[in-house]
Amino acid sequence: MRKTGLVLLTIIFVVLCYFTSASAISVFNSGWEMPKSIDGNEARYRLVLITQDIDTPFWDQVGRAAMDEAEKLGVSLEIWGNYGGHEEDFLRNLEIAIQSKVDGIIVQGLDSDDFKELTRVKASYYGIPIITIANDVPIEESLRRTYVGSNQYEAGQLIAKQLITDMGDSGDVVLMYNQNVEYYQGQRLTGIEEVLARYSNITIHHAQTSNSREDIVGSTQSILNQVPEADAFIAVNANTVGAMVQEIGKRYQIEPFYIYSFDDGPESIPLLEEGLIDAVIKQTPEQMGRDSVFIMMKWLNGETVPLDAAGYLTDIQVMEAADLNE
Repeated sequence: MRKTGLVLLTIIFVVLCYFTSASAISVFNSGWEMPKSIDGNEARYRLVLITQDIDTPFWDQVGRAAMDEAEKLGVSLEIWGNYGGHEEDFLRNLEIAIQSKVDGIIVQGLDSDDFKELTRVKASYYGIPIITIANDVPIEESLRRTYVGSNQYEAGQLIAKQLITDMGDSGDVVLMYNQNVEYYQGQRLTGIEEVLARYSNITIHHAQTSNSREDIVGSTQSILNQVPEADAFIAVNANTVGAMVQEIGKRYQIEPFYIYSFDDGPESIPLLEEGLIDAVIKQTPEQMGRDSVFIMMKWLNGETVPLDAAGYLTDIQVMEAADLNE
């Protein structure tokens, strides 16, 4: 019996060896390859670009350029945003990105306590680098790594100098901006006021509003009542320029007024094309999108540490209606 059992075991062993060898030979003959080791380039970083104003000409250009640069560098980029600048939705997107532990966040700066709490505390806790784009916030309050965008103080100076060139060195100038002055608007205001203050015959009038179109209309009506002799208007917050111009046009002919803004509002360029405003500060949103992704990757790869805390400034210039036809 013992001998018979040994013989059976030997037969089973030989049969198993045969089928194992046959399977191995068929695998190698079929051209099957062993899995390749994971290339470091395939372990892509995940970045998120977050804006308050999705689907506007300015931010569309930022997003396209950022996406092109991400593809070029082999990194994953998602663009998150909301319509109409709803602050709660914007902050929720930022918090979701942080909780998702993405590798890096590029975000339109918002000068609010909630925004700075998220970047300074939550993002820092997870070690997620934050780069602000287009609109900056103070580094000491937000702990953002760097800023990519225009020098807003210089932009304010440029628009004020253009106004002086067009209007001359005397007149009443209305500045329209948010009642809760955001950091970037404050920089623009400082630049504008420093230039206009050099001219004793120029009087500055302040008109504050919110982002609500109804409030912008109300603020415009109020300042027109207070300063019926106004010669010029500067929409420091470009999102206000459309409603402001519309309301001025209901009461007066637009043509005698000197009206200026910046190109980051959805209605700025169309109004310039129609000749309803005299000039805007043209920024370079494509450069912002491209550079922000490039700089973030430099940081993540340890190639540029630390980043320049003062920021990486992009080009600006005055654009008049005539420039659009060139």
